[in-house]
Amino acid sequence: MDLTGKKIVLGLTGGIACYKAAELTRALTKAGAAVQVVMTESATHFITSVTMQALSGNTVYTDQWDARIANNMPHIDLTRDADAILIAPCSADFMSKLAHGGCDDLLSTLCLARPAGVPLLIAPAMNVEMWQNAATQRNAAQLRADGIHLLGPDAGPQACGEIGMGRMLEAQQLLESMIAFFTPKLLAGKRVLLTAGPTFEPIDPVRGITNLSSGKMGYALARAALYAGADVTLISGPVALTAPDGVHCIAVQTAREMHSAVMSHIAGQQVFIAVAAVADWHIVNTSAQKLKKQNDGTSPALAFGLNPDILAEVAALPKRPFCVGFAAESENLLAYAEEKRRRKNIPLLVGNIAHAAFGQDSNTLTLFDERGHTELPRADKQELATLLIAEIAHRL
Repeated sequence: MDLTGKKIVLGLTGGIACYKAAELTRALTKAGAAVQVVMTESATHFITSVTMQALSGNTVYTDQWDARIANNMPHIDLTRDADAILIAPCSADFMSKLAHGGCDDLLSTLCLARPAGVPLLIAPAMNVEMWQNAATQRNAAQLRADGIHLLGPDAGPQACGEIGMGRMLEAQQLLESMIAFFTPKLLAGKRVLLTAGPTFEPIDPVRGITNLSSGKMGYALARAALYAGADVTLISGPVALTAPDGVHCIAVQTAREMHSAVMSHIAGQQVFIAVAAVADWHIVNTSAQKLKKQNDGTSPALAFGLNPDILAEVAALPKRPFCVGFAAESENLLAYAEEKRRRKNIPLLVGNIAHAAFGQDSNTLTLFDERGHTELPRADKQELATLLIAEIAHRL
């Protein structure tokens, strides 16, 4: 899941958010995109073309009369092989130009002269009062009606000291928006429910039983499903991860809390992906106070109770969604994973070796279905998530 082979014209207009454009340029190029920067004269007062050239690796254009292009028509040539134009930051003034067809500089002229097949995306950035002004809102509505994609803005503290809507999205958010834009919408209109991460079963107020799952695979799948156009709900155990923008995330701790959340949200879902490493047991005789070490060397006697089997219960529903399970094993993966798939009566199970997957950024997955098993080569978890979402969409 990247931008390899994509050519993006990145336009900068005047605003303090230009500093974010530097980070965005680096993120886009790191994701594989070729970035061609075009700046308005106002933008050069906030960040230099030298900086943007160094980060993009390409000549930066600021003048519509730039003679470095042979035919002296940068407003034409710069967009003819572009996959998209992204204006970030996009000021209130530039939004007005776009809405009314103004073209008095290179950036506005190339936007107006772009071919019909080149999408235009903008990331508004301005003071809260400017954003809320009726004229700006009319322009925003017109731009949407014209097929221009608005990314943001966001709310929060602003450089002027005021607080409210109008902040440009962060570079990572814009990168994810661009990747999502180019991702085929294989799950458009589908509702997907996922579980991710470990569960934590308390022993006393400060101790508990958990596992080494980081949640990275589940979060990668949530992101991939979102990019594929799905309405995504993620039920997550305790992890040190941030859910992607646009994913409805529900935080839980114990297996029973995860079970309750899943059963409360499963109605109407077309796909259920059980990625979480759910504890099989919980502690029945939990202590309300911290258990103290005994001087005689004895250990507390812990009584275990069986946790609900979330995946099996969902798979047994009369109108069940398409169910995908995960199996993390320490040995005999082929035998144990296939047995689990059959026992829980699910169409697809994804297996891996736990010590090679937990906490890692990459993984090796084996897919089990009624036809047998298929191993996917070791790859980054986000790449594997994209492949798995495509496989699920195909099976649907």
